[in-house]
Amino acid sequence: MTTFAAIGLDHRHIYHLIGELLAAGAQCAGYWTGTSDPKVLEGVRERFPTLRAVDDRDALLDDPAVDLVVSAAVPAERAALAVQAMRRGKDVLVDKPGVTSFEQLAQVQAAVAETGRIFSICFSERHVVPAVEAARRLVADGAIGEVIQTLGLGPHRLNRAIRPGWFFDRQQFGGILVDIASHQIDQFLVFTGAQDAQVVHAAVGHHGTQTDGDFQDFGEIVLCSRPGQPGQQPGQQRGYVRVDWFTPEGLPTWGDGRLFILGTTGSIEIRKYLDIEGRSGTNHLFLADRHGTRHIDCSAEPLTFFRAFLHDVRERTQTAMTQAHVFTVCRLALEADAWATSGARA
Repeated sequence: MTTFAAIGLDHRHIYHLIGELLAAGAQCAGYWTGTSDPKVLEGVRERFPTLRAVDDRDALLDDPAVDLVVSAAVPAERAALAVQAMRRGKDVLVDKPGVTSFEQLAQVQAAVAETGRIFSICFSERHVVPAVEAARRLVADGAIGEVIQTLGLGPHRLNRAIRPGWFFDRQQFGGILVDIASHQIDQFLVFTGAQDAQVVHAAVGHHGTQTDGDFQDFGEIVLCSRPGQPGQQPGQQRGYVRVDWFTPEGLPTWGDGRLFILGTTGSIEIRKYLDIEGRSGTNHLFLADRHGTRHIDCSAEPLTFFRAFLHDVRERTQTAMTQAHVFTVCRLALEADAWATSGARA
């Protein structure tokens, strides 16, 4: 059985990291009580009352029984923690974003090469959304032919009153494209089957009145696939990403996340978290193909990432997500941010 420790209780995504690993069959050696947001620590205590609280972070990092460290630390601190954990013989699973700079990416890549440990990222808008699992299966089965384009929308509610200070500091959270848009970059690569991509447009902006002018509350990216095989033409598959902090207060969830997948013989639309004027619940998938149109309730679709990831930890495989994919998503998010903020193009 895989044993994990939770270090970095700074974002609420730690709840599903812990919860899904436990549901997948792992056991928890404990969680470090250090946090920048006491509300998150209290949330862990309420949700997982039987887990052991540990005040000494190094005691968990040095525990030989711990195979895996999971973290939703302040984003700018995740890479350094991951490097420390890998050099102490632990695999690592972090909340997105895994890194916030090219320097951090290089450090993590070097640690993976040096130690042979796994550095992975939970892209929760795919890994904990059953409708996206169902869409992957449909696309793999040829339900919409060859994928031409993805359009990923990641709106979020600002919830300013409950955000810690680091949330508004770009040096700490990495910027909107590095943070939120990593989800949509991941999904573009997964659904097109592309091994790599090129950023052909990126922009960020500030439009709201609740935050200072340097806070990025809107961002967009256009991607095109790079050729995977000799002779294959570049730019055959394209992806558009839009992310923002403008979910209105009247919406009954934190964001109307959507994914559109265009194929040569059909299309898929996913309404991940709600159907705003239609069916109740989450995980709505709409399929249009040569047979007609239909709605598929994906709420019972099993999640596969965490069980596959634990298998990889035990067997030293890459079935849940390849290491190359993780690093490619990180690099593309950083390249998009560089384009949007300084005009630097890869």
